[in-house]
Amino acid sequence: MAGQAEPQPESLATREQVAWIGRDRAGISPVSGDTVAFDRGAGEAGGSSGFSGVAAPQRSRWIPVVVAAAVAALGLVIAYRLLHRTPDASAAADNAVPLVSARSPGVSAVTATVSFTGTIDARYDMPIGTEGETGRITAVYVEAGEHVHQGQPLARLDDSILLPQVERLTASLDEERANAALADAEYARARQVQSAGALSAEDIEKRRATAVTAEAQVKVAAAQLAEYQARLAHTEIRAPAAGIVLTRSAEVGQIATPGGSALFRLARGGEVEMRGQVAEQDLPSLEVGQSAIVHLIGSDRAFRGKVRLLGAVIDPQTRLGDIRVTLEPDPLLRPGAFARAEVVVGRGRRPVLPQTAVLSDELGSYVYVVNADGRIERRAVHVTDTTEQGLVIGSGLTGNERVVMTAAAFLHPGERVAVSSARVS
Repeated sequence: MAGQAEPQPESLATREQVAWIGRDRAGISPVSGDTVAFDRGAGEAGGSSGFSGVAAPQRSRWIPVVVAAAVAALGLVIAYRLLHRTPDASAAADNAVPLVSARSPGVSAVTATVSFTGTIDARYDMPIGTEGETGRITAVYVEAGEHVHQGQPLARLDDSILLPQVERLTASLDEERANAALADAEYARARQVQSAGALSAEDIEKRRATAVTAEAQVKVAAAQLAEYQARLAHTEIRAPAAGIVLTRSAEVGQIATPGGSALFRLARGGEVEMRGQVAEQDLPSLEVGQSAIVHLIGSDRAFRGKVRLLGAVIDPQTRLGDIRVTLEPDPLLRPGAFARAEVVVGRGRRPVLPQTAVLSDELGSYVYVVNADGRIERRAVHVTDTTEQGLVIGSGLTGNERVVMTAAAFLHPGERVAVSSARVS
């Protein structure tokens, strides 16, 4: 109508001012003059052309659900990739295995030897003391280290008591011999006049008995004299055999008694030998007559000898057996000196490994071998000798295996390893 005022369109600024209404206030008119809600009639007339006051709260309610769904989808993708790795990923994981140094040792020409330690001793160590009565030493004639011959005086005991007794018994023997000669002469005259009847048979028999008794007294006196002469001789201590005086404990004024401590020790003939002990497992490879080389502490000289004796028993506590090596006499071979010996028991071709490759535990010695699959295997070995090149393996290896040379203690049987291409000397 002409008289009716035409409605003015709402300004754009007024339409952009929108008040967000919560779900509990939906459909309520704006409460502020500055904030205008869209006309309800316009909303009803336009349908979807107008904004509804409850649209924003409904969108915010779905945001946590969408985020949770995205996280779940990402987890499924990661799990799928882990279960279905590509060949390239598997190869990269295999590159993480330990890298070891391993090589085939082959076989080398080696000389098998048995080594042992011991001391130098006299082959025949003779203790010398007094054989007679207790006496005081009045003289000493030798010192330790001197060579003596058989029967040479070593010391003398006091003979002031025995010497007069020997002289007395000598005179008694002379007396008995004179009496025996007289009795024998009388018996001889009696037998001459027996046929003439000058003496009776009884007188002749008495003279014969007197002659026999006198002869017996001579023997008794001679025996007593011999006894005291022997006792007098024992006052002089002599060497029972030729050799070297090892020790001397006799001193002038010392009282020597039979059965007491030795006054001298003598190495008969000057013969010396080395006495040692060998491990039980090495005894079967040793034989009497094998050559041996003996080294003394503090000397670079090597002394040659031969195995003279092997022990018949093994000590149950130490599991060692005795061995003796005969040596040629030498001034440097002093009894009591510490020595080390080596006996050559054989020659052959055996694998030789560095000490770092051989391990041991309660089961014995062993090495780690890399098999064809690149995994670690334990191999028991027997070490027969030690050389400058390493340990000689008597059994357990042929020399063609790939043996781990270093860091074997950090590996375990069945573990996969990678072998370094660098050669270990």
